[in-house]
Amino acid sequence: MNFRNLINYFFLVICLCLVQILLLKNLALFGVAFCFIYLLAILSFPINMRSFPLILISFGLGLLIDVFYDTLGLHAAAATLLAFLRAYWLKTISPNGGYDDANNPTLPEMGIGWYISYSLPLVFAFSLMFFIADQWGTGGLFGVLNKSLFSSIFTVILAIIAQLLFFKRRRGI
Repeated sequence: MNFRNLINYFFLVICLCLVQILLLKNLALFGVAFCFIYLLAILSFPINMRSFPLILISFGLGLLIDVFYDTLGLHAAAATLLAFLRAYWLKTISPNGGYDDANNPTLPEMGIGWYISYSLPLVFAFSLMFFIADQWGTGGLFGVLNKSLFSSIFTVILAIIAQLLFFKRRRGI
C-alpha cells in the first residue's frame, strides 16, 4: 500500500465516521433497520491486507463510534468480529485463480453479484453480534434476527449507493 492509498483510506474512514455519527445516528427505518455505513470502510480495505492490522483498525473504528453512540463497546466488539471473519470469508468466496493483488473488494472493481455475496454475510454477522449483545435477554430471538436481517440489507443497499456515487470506476483497457 503506497502513501496515496493510505491517505485515501484515511479520508474514507473519516468521512464515513462523520456521516455515521452526524447523519445516521438517529436513523432507524421503521424502528427495525439501522444503518452502519462505517462498515464500508472495513469492507473496502485491500484484499491482501493482513488480519491483525485490520482487526486493530476495526476495533479502533468501532470504539470511536461507541464513544459517540454511548454503546459501551458494542460497535467495537462487532466490528472486530467482522474484521476477523473477513479473511476467512474472502478465502471461502475466492475465484478459482485467486484474487489479483491490486484488487480492492469494492463494487466498481468486483461487480455487484460478488460484492453482495461478500458484504451481506459479513454485515449480517456484525448485526447479529451487535443486536445479540444489545438486547441480551430482552429482545427475544425473533426481534434480534429481524433487526439483524433488515439492518444488514439496509446497510448493504446504502453501501452500494455510496460506492456508485463516490467511488471511482475501474477503467477498461
